[in-house]
Amino acid sequence: MAYVERTPPGFPTLVLLAALSVLSLNMFVPSLPHIAADFAVDYALASLAVAGYMATTAIMHLLIGPLSDRFGRRPLLLAGLGIFSLASIGCFLAANIWIFLGFRVLQSAIVAGWVLSLAIVRDTSEPGETASRIGYVTMVMAIGPMLGPMLGGALDDVFGWRANFACYALLGLGTFAWCWVDAGETNRNRSSTLTRQFHEYPALVRSRRFWGYTLCMVFSTGTFYVFITGVPLAASAAFGLSAATLGFYMGTITVGFAFGSFLSGRLARRFEFSTMMIAGRIVALCGLTGGLLLFAFGQVSVFSLFGATIFAGLGNGLTMPSANAGAMSLRPQLAGSAAGLAGATTVAGGAALTSIVGAIITTEHGVWQLLGAMLVCVVAGLAAAVYVRRVDRLELEPPPDSGS
Repeated sequence: MAYVERTPPGFPTLVLLAALSVLSLNMFVPSLPHIAADFAVDYALASLAVAGYMATTAIMHLLIGPLSDRFGRRPLLLAGLGIFSLASIGCFLAANIWIFLGFRVLQSAIVAGWVLSLAIVRDTSEPGETASRIGYVTMVMAIGPMLGPMLGGALDDVFGWRANFACYALLGLGTFAWCWVDAGETNRNRSSTLTRQFHEYPALVRSRRFWGYTLCMVFSTGTFYVFITGVPLAASAAFGLSAATLGFYMGTITVGFAFGSFLSGRLARRFEFSTMMIAGRIVALCGLTGGLLLFAFGQVSVFSLFGATIFAGLGNGLTMPSANAGAMSLRPQLAGSAAGLAGATTVAGGAALTSIVGAIITTEHGVWQLLGAMLVCVVAGLAAAVYVRRVDRLELEPPPDSGS
């Protein structure tokens, strides 16, 4: 057992952790209309299963990162998987919407998988390789979120929406057992006290470049959050899709993300972080603008909608590995804290965006509202990426891999 605990987790383990973290967000989303109907509540209240979950994960990010810098990655990882598995069982058994939402909030413990997989990559990689390795991890793990809505929709059609949470429980328990064997400790420079670890946060808060990276992540990921919250109602109303069919089309955005992540793995070693971030935002901007133009000229179809959103996924795949790597490379000794603080801000922003979209989207204009909201997020993310470039070029700060 001592050998296991000292052995860094393998690539498949990092992929599995990252995939389950994202899968917990989107697999059950095609069932939101059925959850609302089963509990006899409005869609906006049922959508808190996404928005409330993300709000809680923001808090979890703030805690998990510093705690893992202090106590190590392994114990936090195993605790998160255990809580997620128990909470999934609670969602499966829930008798009303409030019990369901309460256990759904507890499922946010699985965010440890994403935060700590990033920190582990940073622990075990040179700064220049971090973005490339993150790109390859997210490329492979994107298969899970891509298939998730398809699987969730199929489970709903055959067994009902609760089957999604039975599946979550089985996946959580299986991943816990796998990580117990494979996920060894990688944090070799733990801080001396927890208080001292939290006192390191101001070093990140004062960094202009850190906030540029983080805001780019907020609005880039925001396009995805807006998509998964708004597209079930918008696409169902516009095209009359079943849950299984909707799940299939929802998975296409991660096809673009996987390809973008693959490109990041190939290109990130050769280009600056800000260059990759700007390129990704431009790709997403062109795709969503093209989709709106098609709708404006009367080309209204599932292909014009989901064809446009694939480019949003492609842009995120190009942007996110470099943005994550940049944020963690500013202070290598604070890799967990940086991943946690950036992740908390990203998820908090996503929770706000999903709440807004869930409240304003309508059956009459849902597609327009969806693409418009995604486009606003892309433009804001592009502005943040350009700001990072400006700091790099005009203010002559040290490069992000120098540890400054």
